[in-house]
Amino acid sequence: MGKFISIDPGKCKCGLVLAEISEKKVYKAIIIKSELLEDYVKNLNSVENISKIVIGNGTTSKEIREKMDFFKKEIIIFEEKNTTYRAKARYFELFPISGLKLLIPREVFILNKNLDAISALIILEDFCKIKFTLNKNLDFKTWLK
Repeated sequence: MGKFISIDPGKCKCGLVLAEISEKKVYKAIIIKSELLEDYVKNLNSVENISKIVIGNGTTSKEIREKMDFFKKEIIIFEEKNTTYRAKARYFELFPISGLKLLIPREVFILNKNLDAISALIILEDFCKIKFTLNKNLDFKTWLK
């Protein structure tokens, strides 16, 4: 099946995930300014064998889809309802709390987190109907400006 890109579109920033479908593994997870997305995906496409791009159908999805016209393979617009809300729970599945931290309310750990990349992951997981694991060196906190 190859590698898929999933995008959680937004007006100012987008979440993006690059995953290998057959391995069920995420290799990149970033948050990027919306105006930089097209160039980033072009560069990524030049070094990776990307099979599909899956874009959430929410805010600015039509504009993001138009920016991806250079991509000559399949682009899919897919339901993204409640992904931002679900990203909070998925965050703790990916990064479990342990030890004394269990005594602190969970919300404290995600107060200043941008969950757009996790929302992009949820869009991809819903589309593929599978759960992905993270590459061990992956950092979800990346912000490209």
